Amino acid sequence: MTAALSSSRTASSSVDPAIVARNAVLVRVVAVLCGALVLVPAPLVTVLVGQEPYDMLRRSFPGLDVGVLTAVGQATADAAAMVTVGALLTLLFFRDARGRNADLLRSPLELKVLQVSSGVWASAAAAMVFLTMLDSNGQPFARLGTSSSLSFLYEASSFPKAWTVTLLAALVVFFFSMFVEQWTGLLIPLWAACFGVLAPVVVGQILVGPEHDFGSDAGVYQSLLTSAVFGVILLAAIRVASGRLISPEILPRLFLFLVFALPVVVGADVLLAWFKLTGTGLFDSVTGWQIFARWVCLALICGVTVYAWSIWRHRRINEKRLSRLLGGLAVAIAGWVGITAAMTRFPPPHYFVPTSISQVFLGFEVTEAPTPLVLFTHWRPNILFLLLSVAAVTVYLVAVNTLRRRGDAWPAGRTVAWIGGWIVVAFVTSSGFGKYSAPDFGIHMIVHMSLNMLAPILLVMGGIVTLLLRSTRSNPKRPAGIHDWVTWALHWRVLRFIYNPLIVFALFVGSYYGLYFSGIFGEYMRFHWAHQLMNVHFLIAGYLFYGLVIGVDRPPRPLPHIGKLGFVLAAMPFHAFFGVILMSGGDIIAENFYRYLALPWADLKASQYLGGGVAWAGGEIPLLLVIIALGVQWSRQDAKDARRKDRHLDAGLDDEFDDYNRMLEKLSARQARNLRGPRVPGTEEGSSS
Repeated sequence: MTAALSSSRTASSSVDPAIVARNAVLVRVVAVLCGALVLVPAPLVTVLVGQEPYDMLRRSFPGLDVGVLTAVGQATADAAAMVTVGALLTLLFFRDARGRNADLLRSPLELKVLQVSSGVWASAAAAMVFLTMLDSNGQPFARLGTSSSLSFLYEASSFPKAWTVTLLAALVVFFFSMFVEQWTGLLIPLWAACFGVLAPVVVGQILVGPEHDFGSDAGVYQSLLTSAVFGVILLAAIRVASGRLISPEILPRLFLFLVFALPVVVGADVLLAWFKLTGTGLFDSVTGWQIFARWVCLALICGVTVYAWSIWRHRRINEKRLSRLLGGLAVAIAGWVGITAAMTRFPPPHYFVPTSISQVFLGFEVTEAPTPLVLFTHWRPNILFLLLSVAAVTVYLVAVNTLRRRGDAWPAGRTVAWIGGWIVVAFVTSSGFGKYSAPDFGIHMIVHMSLNMLAPILLVMGGIVTLLLRSTRSNPKRPAGIHDWVTWALHWRVLRFIYNPLIVFALFVGSYYGLYFSGIFGEYMRFHWAHQLMNVHFLIAGYLFYGLVIGVDRPPRPLPHIGKLGFVLAAMPFHAFFGVILMSGGDIIAENFYRYLALPWADLKASQYLGGGVAWAGGEIPLLLVIIALGVQWSRQDAKDARRKDRHLDAGLDDEFDDYNRMLEKLSARQARNLRGPRVPGTEEGSSS
C-alpha cells in the first residue's frame, strides 16, 4: 500500500501536497466532465423534443425557458442531494474515527462538503418549487405575476408540494451541518435527507399506470440506494482529489457496502425498466434509449467497482491507481445523474397504456371478492416490505452466528420471535390481505392491527439491540463500528425524548383517531407511497409501545413493572372505543375513495363494521396477551432478584440483613431509655452527692 492508503489517522486527515500536484490535471478533467454530464443531458433533451412531451400529456407549452431551467434545476438538485447523502453517510459510517472521542466529528473536509452541497440542494429545491409550478401546469413565467396565480399553480400539481418537502429537508441538513459536533447530531439530518430525496420521486413517473405499486417500491429503493452508494463514492473521490488519505481499514467497509447495495440497485433498475416500457422494445421510445444509456453508466460503475475490489484483495492498489478508479467512477455517476434528470423530461410508454380506475389508484385489478380463499391464495408481492424483511432477518442471523462462533449462547426463542415478526409483516403485506388492504376497509384494519399489534410484539421479543451489542465489540485501536454506533444512539437525548411514555402512548393511541377521523386516511389511500408510509408508521408506533412494555432491549427510559401494567391497561379502552365508533354505523371512512373504485363486490357499511370489530378484538386480545406476558416477566424478574440476593448472602457480599438487625437494636435501646423516663441531673450512676 502507498501513502494514499495510510493507516495513520493523523495522516489521513491532513493534506498531502504531492498528491494534490500529481492529481491536478486529472481533477480538472474529471470536474469538467462531471459538470457537463450532469447539466447537459436534461436541457439537451428538452430542447430537442420541444413541445412534443407537453402535447402528449395534453398540456400547454410553457416555453423553452421554463423547460430548460426546470431541467437544469432537476439535475442540480439531484447531484447536490447525492453528494449530501454521501457526506452524511461518510461522516456517520466511513470515518477513520477511533478512541474515546470517536463520536466527535473531526472531519473538516466532509463537513465542509456537507455544508456546501446541502446549501446548493436547498437553493435548487427552492427554485424547483416555482419552476415546477409552471412546467407541470404548462404556464409561462408571466403567470407568476399575481398571488392568486401562485396559489392556484401551487395547488394544481403535486410537484411543487413535493419540492417544498425537499426544500425543508435540505434546510434541516444545512442548519445541522453548521452546528453539529457529535455523531448523533447527524441522525436527524440523515432522516430528513431520505425524505427530501424521495419526495419528488414518489409523485413522479413511478406513480402512474398499471403495476405502479411495483414501480413505486423499486423507485424508492433505487433512489435511496443510488444516493447512498454513489454519494459515498463521490465523497471518496473528493477526498483523494483534495490530497487527503484513505485508511485501509475503511476500504473493506466501503467495499462490503457496495457489494450488498449495487445488486439491489441493478435489480431495482431492471424492474423500473420493465414497468416504464410496458412491453415496448428497448429502442422503440426515447425512454428506452435513456434507459439503455443509464445501463451503460451502471455497467461501468459495477465493472470499475469489481475491478477495484479485485486489485485491493491482491494488494495491488496504490494512490495513482485509486485516483484514476475514483475519477472514472465519478464520471460514470455524473452520467447516471444527468440521464436520470433527462428521463423526467419525456413521458415514458407506461403513461399511455389504457388504465382502469382500480389500476389508477392501486396499480392492479381486484375483480374477485375478498373471500378467505382469495385472501390466502391471491398473493401480490409488496417489494418494500419483502426486501426489508429479508434484510432484517439476514442481519439478525449473521449476528447470531457471529455470537455462537465466539462460544456465546443466544436464546432460540428470541430468534424465532424475530423471524416470526418479519414473517407476519411479509405475509400481511404480500398475501391477499395486503392486496385487498386498499380496496376493502375491513381487510385494511386486519393488516393495520397485524402491523401495529402482532408483529411488533414478536419483534421486540427478538432483542435486536441487545444482540447487536453482544455480537460486536468496541476496539479503541480500530475505527468506530456497530457497537459504538448503537451505544451512541442509545445515549442520544432525542431517543430518550422519543421514548417518553407520554409521547409513545399518544403516538400509539392517537394515530387511530388522528388518521381515520381527520380525512387523512381518505386522502392517503389514493397514493401507493402514502399507503406504504402508513404501514411503516403502524409498525414503528407498535414497536415503540411494546418496546417499553415487554421488549428484551432496555429502552432509554425504562418503566417499572407496575408502570408497564398501567401503561397497557390505559391503552385498552381507547381501542375498544375506537372499534365501537366504527361499528356504530356512522359516516363511512374514506367514502369518496371507495366510491371512486366502484367495485361490484364492495359493501362499505359491512366492511367498516368488520373493521370496527377487528379494531376492537384485535386491540383487546393482543393487549391481554401482553398483560399475561408482563406478569410472567415480572415473576421471573422477582425470582431472579431473589436468587441473586441469596448468592450475595451466601458469599457475604450483602449485609442488608445485618444493617436491619443493627437498626432494630438501636430502636430497642432508644425505646428502653424512653420508658425509664427523663434523666435528673445528679442521679446518674456513679455521680457524687
